[in-house]
Amino acid sequence: MTSQIKTFLLLALLSGIILFLGQMFGGSSGLAIAAILALAMNLGSYWFSDTIVLKMYKAREVGRDEAPMLHGIVDSLAQRAGIPKPKVCIIPDSSPNAFATGRNPGHAAVAVTDGILRLLSPDELRAVVAHEMGHIANRDILVQTVASVLATVIMYLANMLKFAAIFGGGSRDGERSGSGMAAGILMAFLAPVAASLIQMAISRSREYLADASGAQYSGSPLALASALSKLEDYSKQIPMQRQDPATESMFIVSPLLGGNLRNLFSTHPPTSERIARLRAM
Repeated sequence: MTSQIKTFLLLALLSGIILFLGQMFGGSSGLAIAAILALAMNLGSYWFSDTIVLKMYKAREVGRDEAPMLHGIVDSLAQRAGIPKPKVCIIPDSSPNAFATGRNPGHAAVAVTDGILRLLSPDELRAVVAHEMGHIANRDILVQTVASVLATVIMYLANMLKFAAIFGGGSRDGERSGSGMAAGILMAFLAPVAASLIQMAISRSREYLADASGAQYSGSPLALASALSKLEDYSKQIPMQRQDPATESMFIVSPLLGGNLRNLFSTHPPTSERIARLRAM
């Protein structure tokens, strides 16, 4: 199954959970209120996502004179990807990492850390930037924003369903039904967990897709595999100064530290699996 089809099915599953919760809640008015609130919150974060995240990590835009090699890489890859050249930014952090942001290809930025510029060879750096170009060309910011909107609606509905079940709002005759209350409370807890797992699966699917796009744009899947191996090792030795779970999915490798349990719920697929796929290309 391709990453695009998998993403579509996962988004459809999120939508299905919303419809199911709306039916359990007993009407469309609560669903409409939750949807409007979630949409307003997420549209704001989506519209200003590039500015917010770049400021969060103190990324600054650099000119061609300051970073000629990086600009040259972005120029050529933007042409190969068929997208407008994004802004080129550098993050003052010694941990090697990179991300792309922006609401669409015409309003995008590629940001790399000082650490990644020192660690990777030119071919590896080109492959990493190509991966980020893949995110931009595939409109992953939009996809993840839609997933976030749907997941937030689920969170609102789950809370409303929980209160309705506890206070008897879900009973047709006005009497509290023990089984109905138990089912409502159970769904109120399970639905947000399911939504988070689906969001995680969508993020992992988009990472695989960006790896494939990056290998195509750079023409060197082995260089991207080599870069991922280095980033996986060195990012653990030199953690990022700022670690925000809300932005984890944006980076090429997770900037968050943790053990096996943390990795199990990471927004990124196992690096070893990504490397294996790239080597098989």
